[in-house]
Amino acid sequence: MFDSIGFDLDGTLWSSMNCITSSWQRVAEGYGLPLPTDEQIRSVMGLNKIDLMNKLFPDLDKASAEKFFDEATSACVAELRELGGILYDGVEETLAELCKHFKLYVVSNCQESYMDAFLSYHKLGKYFCDTAFEDSETLSKGENIKKMIAKHGFKNSLYIGDTQGDKNAASAAEIPFGFAAYGFGTVDGYDYKFDTFRDILSLIDKK
Repeated sequence: MFDSIGFDLDGTLWSSMNCITSSWQRVAEGYGLPLPTDEQIRSVMGLNKIDLMNKLFPDLDKASAEKFFDEATSACVAELRELGGILYDGVEETLAELCKHFKLYVVSNCQESYMDAFLSYHKLGKYFCDTAFEDSETLSKGENIKKMIAKHGFKNSLYIGDTQGDKNAASAAEIPFGFAAYGFGTVDGYDYKFDTFRDILSLIDKK
């Protein structure tokens, strides 16, 4: 069975909507742009930064979009370092048990500072053998998953996420996909489905 399990971050391990919407709205106000709603923010979770900005603010030129994204990310990370996000029910207990049976890792399209805010506030780094954030050159989560697998010599890995982008990334890495149905998105297919984070423990019985 599996020797390793990879996780997406937003919509899979936690929700940081408590900080993202408020921080992005403050930055948008400073730019004189329409304030993004919770629904709009949810719709772009998991996208790389270019696709995200194109969807939220399609009229911004490239330079302004990059500047906006950097400012919004900094504001969001500052809030997350102070307040944390909202872990899904049972995350820490489930990770503590899973890491006894599998190598666990995180691959997300987030920025390095955002990943660090997650790990430092919630003290979950001890359960993961490695983490990876957005590759600024390829913007490809699939490539990051492949690099993670090659780096650690994993032979049979599963990637768990909540969006079509996560499913596509697992397909690009040629590994099975587990759908976190409790998260933000929908997908066109999956190999495994988890209605709660605790449901991932069922993989132990299949090992």
